[in-house]
Amino acid sequence: MKVYESLKWDKLMPSAGGTDLAPIRNAAPAVSSAAQAVRASAQRLNGIDASGLLPQIAGPLTQARQQLSSVVDELDTASDAASLAPAMLGSDKPRRYLLLVQNNAEARATGGIPGALVVLTADNGKISISAETSATELGRFIPPVSVDDEQQRIYTDRMGTFMQDVNFTPDFPTSATTALEMWRQKKGEQLDGAISIDPVALGYILDATGPVSLQDPPVLALTAGKLPNQLSGKNVVKTLLSDVYAQIKDPKAQDIYFASVAKEIFGALSSGKGEAKSLLAGVGKGVEEHRVLVWSADNTEQTVLAKYTLSGSISGPSVPAAQFGAYFNDGTGAKMDYYVKRTVQLIEPCTAADGYRTVKVRITSTNTAPADAATSLPAYVTGGGDFGVPPGTAQSNVIAYGPAQSQVVTATQDGNKVPFGAQQHDNRPVATLSVRLAPGQSSTVEFDFGKIVQHTQPQVVVTPTVESVDKVVLPTKSETCGAAG
Repeated sequence: MKVYESLKWDKLMPSAGGTDLAPIRNAAPAVSSAAQAVRASAQRLNGIDASGLLPQIAGPLTQARQQLSSVVDELDTASDAASLAPAMLGSDKPRRYLLLVQNNAEARATGGIPGALVVLTADNGKISISAETSATELGRFIPPVSVDDEQQRIYTDRMGTFMQDVNFTPDFPTSATTALEMWRQKKGEQLDGAISIDPVALGYILDATGPVSLQDPPVLALTAGKLPNQLSGKNVVKTLLSDVYAQIKDPKAQDIYFASVAKEIFGALSSGKGEAKSLLAGVGKGVEEHRVLVWSADNTEQTVLAKYTLSGSISGPSVPAAQFGAYFNDGTGAKMDYYVKRTVQLIEPCTAADGYRTVKVRITSTNTAPADAATSLPAYVTGGGDFGVPPGTAQSNVIAYGPAQSQVVTATQDGNKVPFGAQQHDNRPVATLSVRLAPGQSSTVEFDFGKIVQHTQPQVVVTPTVESVDKVVLPTKSETCGAAG
């Protein structure tokens, strides 16, 4: 515990001179030993039968169990951070990561379309940007990059055809490996991993670093005073996900603007601007809301990352037994998801006649675009009808995942049973259907999952949208079997 408490974990944050990784690397074995010792002690105490003990003994035993339990997870996380961080920040050799800047205005399962691409280099704790480009610039992949059969059946081979579609799947390891293979084929470079972030998470970082100013003369000329040159946590989301489309018509120019903003924010982060505690809190909030995701090409590192939400996995040790998922993919071919507000709620518990639990995933979507969206919004935002969706209308592909081994039984839309696609992904049932909303229109879909064998508290993961996750995910609602939802 002394080793753990003596470490200044905020020193893991980048600074202008790089991060001093030696103390963390040197302390890693001791932190790991401490984590193992505390875990073993907790297991021994938990194995004691307290039912026959005197209150004077049972009381302190319960207190000791609670105290040890509260630090086991923290120590395990610290141990993993101490073992991973130095190498991943380039202590042994420079590491290069593909940063996918996701655009929530055009939804993809992990957040939004990855239009802007940036290569981050980590060299002995110092982070720099070594390349900037866009998904559009990479073009079409023929033949498509290979994706496993299960996911190709659900999400089609577009996942391997366009960089913009690698995250049709909610499984970030699949998105990351597909994106890195695309980069290798087009750029001839084998990168060391992938990181995903969205404008909302960038806003969390800006809340800590303070505003940043755009510096590139071509970008300043591009905006010509029509967009703010200084971005903060208060204006970055609206600027990047809405205002930019009214002022910059060329998609390639939009991607340049996105990449420039990301460059300035990460420049502020890597220079040590801002207070470490606030930065860590902002990044932590992004991770908690699934807005920040990381994948490493090193198998040993990825095995550790897979234990955490940061990995964005849909199966494995980071996924609770009774986890559900509600994900969204744009079907408009445009940027209408900025105006679509959603709520997701689990309805439970209900024990069926055969003894199994059933849980409903209830998803309500509302198109908040103005009534005259067809004419008042730019064609690039509405799609202009180019993909068969009337201008101003928002179309989404709604995807629900159930826990492993469960079954999706029925789907309803606004109280009426509707057909849906039923598939499997890593032994989890997957249900999909399409929802089309005119301006001002709302619709509620429910997916009814049965044969649920898990007895733990159900949880739900959702696609990060423009709104904070605590506004999207409603408290779980309990109802009696057979009762109206």
